[in-house]
Amino acid sequence: PATILNSRVNAGNSHWMALHDPCTMAAVTPRRADAEKRPGTPGNMTARSKPPSSQEGFFWKTKTLEEMSNAEWESLCDGCARCCLEKLEDEDTGKIYFTHVSCKLLDAGLCACKDYANRSDLVSDCVRLTPENVRSLNWLPPSCGYRLVAEGRDLYWWHPLISGDPDTVHEAGVSVRGRVQGTENEIADADLEDHIVQWPVLLPKRARLKKRPSS
Repeated sequence: PATILNSRVNAGNSHWMALHDPCTMAAVTPRRADAEKRPGTPGNMTARSKPPSSQEGFFWKTKTLEEMSNAEWESLCDGCARCCLEKLEDEDTGKIYFTHVSCKLLDAGLCACKDYANRSDLVSDCVRLTPENVRSLNWLPPSCGYRLVAEGRDLYWWHPLISGDPDTVHEAGVSVRGRVQGTENEIADADLEDHIVQWPVLLPKRARLKKRPSS
């Protein structure tokens, strides 16, 4: 489940590239290259061992992305729908900017695609995410389940695979529910710069907690 389409948008004196990934359910940024090591710098210090994970033994810890079944792969999507928001990329710096404008197929209330099975036919630039491309895409929010697993990190408490409840992504304030201000059909590419927002790359305090808050 993933896609990306590049098209140029001329906005004032800026040079933007619109990144359309409607119907995208996930992806992940490239893995960071090892920092250059110099004498006397932290790069030469012995790396601290990772703290034990309470998620050891679950399939996302024991299997590679390539080894997962289709059902396991699909279940890594946390249902936040942040990836279904339109984005802009600064062509000079490569920085990604999220907007509160969504794909035309997104049901912003349910945070789900209106026609997931046929999304690639209905949206020409909807490319399905695969283990091969998941590590090379740079427009996913840091909290994305696919990104976390690809980076070897634990899922958050609000991920349905951890909580057992698909509504916890909304409870934690992570989903786009109530925050989408329009769709790509309603807002032109040339106007997207006016709809840039910061929240899709941030997490509310309660979403960053180690476990589900008691109230």
